[in-house]
Amino acid sequence: MIFGYLEVRDKGRAAQVCTAWRDAAYHRSVWRGVEAKLHLRRANPSLFPSLAARGIRRVQILSLRRSLSYVIQGMAEIESLNLSGCYNLTDNGLGHAFVAEIGSLRALNLSLCKQITDSSLGRIAQYLKGLEVLELGGCSNITNTGLLLIAWGLQRLKSLNLRSCRHLSDVGIGHLAGMTRSAAEGCLGLEQLTLQDCQKLSDLSLKHLARGLGRLRQLNLSFCGGISDAGLLHLSHMSSLRSLNLRSCDNISDTGIMHLAMGSLRLSGLDVSFCDKVGDQSLAYIAQGLDGLRSLSLCSCHISDEGINRMVRQMHGLRTLNIGQCVRITDKGLELIAEHLSQLTGIDLYGCTRITKRGLERITQLPCLKVLNLGLWQMTESEKVR
Repeated sequence: MIFGYLEVRDKGRAAQVCTAWRDAAYHRSVWRGVEAKLHLRRANPSLFPSLAARGIRRVQILSLRRSLSYVIQGMAEIESLNLSGCYNLTDNGLGHAFVAEIGSLRALNLSLCKQITDSSLGRIAQYLKGLEVLELGGCSNITNTGLLLIAWGLQRLKSLNLRSCRHLSDVGIGHLAGMTRSAAEGCLGLEQLTLQDCQKLSDLSLKHLARGLGRLRQLNLSFCGGISDAGLLHLSHMSSLRSLNLRSCDNISDTGIMHLAMGSLRLSGLDVSFCDKVGDQSLAYIAQGLDGLRSLSLCSCHISDEGINRMVRQMHGLRTLNIGQCVRITDKGLELIAEHLSQLTGIDLYGCTRITKRGLERITQLPCLKVLNLGLWQMTESEKVR
């Protein structure tokens, strides 16, 4: 039981002390939830039997110089396979590994495996039907056809990351949401979806999501320059949604925030940082219709003390507030925050050039505050004298 609290490296060291410690350190309960991090370079016949004996079912491949089938054949009950950054992994290599159904596999990470194409997604859809988590961030050769294959085969999928998959368009999102005839049902159980930096997406994608993915809880649309305020009107009816990331969506303005606030959303987290058309009016809308927020990020937005004044009186449950690079915020804004947001545990003030020691003293008096980011903030000479 004690060995269970040790770090992975220390578990291995403990096993080398004596046979009694080895037997204790190799007990399955000691390794529960541990992910083995492996460099697959040369043959090691004892590797996978050793992992199996300890009940390890989660593997991250740090470098892949052997066939992927070596891993799949060696771990019959594998639950999680992380191949992130294995640049030499190809469709051919993955195809040789996935030749029969692997019912135990629940999570697969192929992030930055840039040679992977729709062909591999066909294999995954055919043989990994129990998959719940699929990471494809940076797999820039995937197209809408790949999403059709996912929608066809991965009915149990709960989390999908498509960051920077630049070829994806509204058609592909329609496949996921079951909005096209060619996709049987879509991945209607999705709870987390990351579409960051998918530049071809438009408001039609948001319409598809709102109509088809009624269980979605987390949606990341950051850097999606093609969506606008009109698209947020569709999202405003997604009552299951809890976290929405609109960071650097250049066409989002106060009108879009109004749509979100006037709908049936129950958001706990909202990020509109670097949306330079979002200003004080948005804060009034947030206070009116999104007062259940626990985390709010407004970095580099055109907000001022007046906007803070219109928001804080209704946001008593706010825990995290990021207003870095909001250069119009002064000590008055900080005093309002300190007076009304008593539950705040973290605040980002990086680049807020108009705040002084007086405002910071008020903020640091918040009873629950644990994180305060000031970046390169410095006191003026007169403040240092005082």
